[in-house]
Amino acid sequence: MNSRFVPSPAAGPDVLRRTPTAAVVTASYAPDLERCRLLCETLDRYVSGVAHHYILVEHRDVALFRQLENSRRTIVDEWDLLPRWLHAFDDPLSLFRRRIWLSLKTMPLRGWHVQQLRRIAISAHAGEDVLIFCDSDVAFLKPFDCSAFWRDGKVRLFRRDGVLSGDGHEDHRIWSRNAGSALGIDPSEVSTHDYISTLIAWRRETVTAMCARIEKIHGRNWVEAVGAVRKFSECMIYGRYVDDVLDGAGHFHGSEEFCRVHWTGEALSDDEFRRFVAAMAPEQVAIGMQSFIGTDIGRIRRLIGLD
Repeated sequence: MNSRFVPSPAAGPDVLRRTPTAAVVTASYAPDLERCRLLCETLDRYVSGVAHHYILVEHRDVALFRQLENSRRTIVDEWDLLPRWLHAFDDPLSLFRRRIWLSLKTMPLRGWHVQQLRRIAISAHAGEDVLIFCDSDVAFLKPFDCSAFWRDGKVRLFRRDGVLSGDGHEDHRIWSRNAGSALGIDPSEVSTHDYISTLIAWRRETVTAMCARIEKIHGRNWVEAVGAVRKFSECMIYGRYVDDVLDGAGHFHGSEEFCRVHWTGEALSDDEFRRFVAAMAPEQVAIGMQSFIGTDIGRIRRLIGLD
């Protein structure tokens, strides 16, 4: 185990009768180091109401990311979160450019699968009441108080109602069905809601209860049960657990996205980037430039005024 990871004190039973503590959680990897550095700088500048920031990385990336660590930010080794029987390798089928996680207990998994598993697993180690998930290719541009994620003892669950009933979204429908299977929900109970975004919040104790349910239903470690298929979404699993198993207990719904994301397409020109920022909705406080699009991080820093 990585002895440098010291979890925060566990939340007590009075969580609903006091202001909850919050942690930001970011899953990242070596190629996104500079993007993650930008996230850290802007988070420290603009975000309030956060007790800690956890950055979750593969074991071999821990030393690289240590440079981002400080008294309020911890680099968390995957080996401290996931079972050791899940092994990472350079994948020869990608000419060793990509990583693959193999075991006898799950399907072969890629980095984006394992990042999702880490986000679930941190709930058993962190002590804060609320976990706020923020991708490493996000940058905050405006002040943001994390109290936006709770109200009257309830945590905000991001949900876009009914969108899966329309055309497209086939992957989302598969993820939703697989979430239902992992949670033991009757297949006839189909959800049309989408829970996927960045800058969203979960109740930590709800996540640990969710994992316990998955293990009870399947009689095996929750990582095995979730990783038995390759098409899964941690956001769908949590959302369906809250809505379809708990009937929304401890949560309220919100559909506004706090982060404006450039999901697909080409890297934006300077003028396109400025227009993208100018088009942020009033509630949006951050932008996300998907790292695989290839937008130069130096240009982003310059355009948001950090260089």
